[in-house]
Amino acid sequence: MTHTDTRAASAARPERDLSRDDLLKLYYFMRLTRETDNTILRLYKQGKVVGGAYTSYGNEATAVGSAYALAPQDYLLPMHRDLGAHLVKGQTLKNVFLQQLGRASSLTRGRDGTGHYADPPLRIYGNVSHLAAMIPISVGFALASSMRGERAVVMNYIGDGGSNVGDFHEGLNMAAVMKLPFVLILENNQFAYSTPVRKQFAGARYADRGAGYGIPGITVDGTDVLEVFAACSRAVALARDGGGPTLIESVTMRMHGHSASDDASYVPPGMIDEWKKREPISRFEQKLLADGLLTQKAIADYEARIHADLDAAVAAAEADGYPAGEDAGEGVYAS
Repeated sequence: MTHTDTRAASAARPERDLSRDDLLKLYYFMRLTRETDNTILRLYKQGKVVGGAYTSYGNEATAVGSAYALAPQDYLLPMHRDLGAHLVKGQTLKNVFLQQLGRASSLTRGRDGTGHYADPPLRIYGNVSHLAAMIPISVGFALASSMRGERAVVMNYIGDGGSNVGDFHEGLNMAAVMKLPFVLILENNQFAYSTPVRKQFAGARYADRGAGYGIPGITVDGTDVLEVFAACSRAVALARDGGGPTLIESVTMRMHGHSASDDASYVPPGMIDEWKKREPISRFEQKLLADGLLTQKAIADYEARIHADLDAAVAAAEADGYPAGEDAGEGVYAS
């Protein structure tokens, strides 16, 4: 059943092929994600970040490749390691840092310092701390969008640990039964905080769970941005054409601890070094160089542009004020 479902999803027509410009944009967004994470960590160590710092190291290909398959009318409900998806969907660096620094002009008006925000014009709706709880909510987005006749697709993300929560079953089962335009990206990054996959899942592939709902279940190399994009593009096309949801397991490795405060001492010696050999940005960079689509000068130009944009965004965010204490109750209830 699983193999049949996988072939059916693979046969769906991709929404678009990738041009040279597309390939370079994928590279740019992955580099931008990494350098933005580096900047967030630097600000965190300086005591300027409000709340925790959760990096995307190792997840750049998954976040960027998946979100790049979406159209402007599609909905994105990412997780805390999907900064690249936010950026691909149109989120600005200034908004990222306003949020991280807890400033009054941030999307949460300084009430939160991480990715728990919504940006309705971009159709981005960030995660809540109870991660799997976003799956039924995302399915609700898909149902509402279908009822409005939008031909929009909802893309949601969950980790290997969060997929073991009951919300995963309830949401995916409803999406499958109602054939809703829903794509669920399951980020298998080997650990749920400190719990390895082998202690939380007895199966061979998380994607095999798709068969239990009668939907395609696909496993992709989460360090290969082109493989991620291809699978997600087919799943998005299938969903948009009324074919229902797809479960995509993206296999990668969380290259840092759960957050900046986690030293990841529980990771077996040598495991991260092995995964570094498949580090997604370097891997894609080498392919583009080998194919003659990228030069060392272009890489240097990207670096200069990204660092200049980051410096400007941080400066703009730091120039913004903190929310006033007497305004803490504003915006809590709809008026």
